[in-house]
Amino acid sequence: MSEAGRPPIEEPTLTTRRVGRRRVPRHVAVALPVALAGLIALTVSGNALRPFERIVTVEARMASKSDFFRDPEVERLLLEHGIRVDIHRLGSRGIATQSLKDMDAVFPSGQPAAKLILDRQDKSVRSVRPFVTPLVLGTFRDYAETLVKAGVATPQRPPDGGPTLYYDLDMPAFMNLLDGRAGDRTTADQDGDGEIEGADTWNGIGFDQAGGHSNSGRVLVRTSSVCESNSAGTYLSLLAFVANRNSTPGTQNVDDPRLARDAVTDLAGKIKPLINLQGMWADEQADSYFSDLGESIAPISLIYEHQYLAHQIAHHDDHGKQDANRVLLYPTPYALTEPQLISLNDKGDRLVRLIQNDEELRDRAIALGFRVRFSGEEGTSERLNTYLRDHGIQVPVPNRDRTKSYEPDLDVLERIIDHVGNCPPPNQDTP
Repeated sequence: MSEAGRPPIEEPTLTTRRVGRRRVPRHVAVALPVALAGLIALTVSGNALRPFERIVTVEARMASKSDFFRDPEVERLLLEHGIRVDIHRLGSRGIATQSLKDMDAVFPSGQPAAKLILDRQDKSVRSVRPFVTPLVLGTFRDYAETLVKAGVATPQRPPDGGPTLYYDLDMPAFMNLLDGRAGDRTTADQDGDGEIEGADTWNGIGFDQAGGHSNSGRVLVRTSSVCESNSAGTYLSLLAFVANRNSTPGTQNVDDPRLARDAVTDLAGKIKPLINLQGMWADEQADSYFSDLGESIAPISLIYEHQYLAHQIAHHDDHGKQDANRVLLYPTPYALTEPQLISLNDKGDRLVRLIQNDEELRDRAIALGFRVRFSGEEGTSERLNTYLRDHGIQVPVPNRDRTKSYEPDLDVLERIIDHVGNCPPPNQDTP
């Protein structure tokens, strides 16, 4: 014991506890193989560094074919290749006649505008015509059936025997309705024993005799401006071709320039009333036609086939059936448009090469209703037809009369457009 009689105090001891190794959380362990597999896949495909690559923005001016580049799936496919397209909307002829400053690429909807653009270039440029699409008239079933009764349209027979989506339109007979004169056509009244006054109105050709509807307005086609739009210019060429007895304007009197010029002016004067009656709308016709108020806006609208087919595909996907109220009129003679993507610099070259060579982008174009060009083929109608059948959409059948409307030479077409549309002079600076 200590001097104080107390027991000694022992030194404290330190006890250490053995700590087990920290385990990886279960959810992390489960996710690791998936992440590793994804990394391997990205590495093999060459996309591992894609998020770090620079995205190139291509400034592009285009008209109705912007539908293709605004498609979310097309945007995704382009981004996979490091390209984003910034779209500047303008009618095709407007693209061709206005400044192209600061643009990397242009995409006019038809060959006349494309040629105007190519003629303005001071060097060779890269271009591609990736698909073709017919010019068509979008209308509604009651109006189409009225044209059938008037003897100017014929329904195509659907394979299932149901209501058809497509009608063949006799363009010369239809133009007789557009001219505003009754002429020698007769239409039986409701009692079947008389002639109806004003045969060039919808009621005058029997619209009010079916479906309980009435429309005393003129038979017209709503178009965009012939001064700006490829579709309107192509439609004008079709009218001129038919009015010239299925002959291309400007091919007569070629040895006498004065007579040739006078003939073109006379022809433009004949078809001008068919256009002027409609006014000069410059908005996008398809947007109006497919809107809920489309039938109230215009009985017939000038559109492209791909716009209608894309609408039907989307409608069937959403509702499980076709839009049976909206139907197409296929004119005979027919007009085929060939959009051309034209590069103006290196960034535009990159976009053109991709559109030309990428299989996924071509497949997506078919899904959007285009007849896509492939090597050695005029167009991919059969591939498009297969896609339509697979998606429950009636396939349009070409008319037995395959007369094609050929556009006149560019200078002749320009004279007709300027005469009909009283177009302002082009506003150009450097290309």
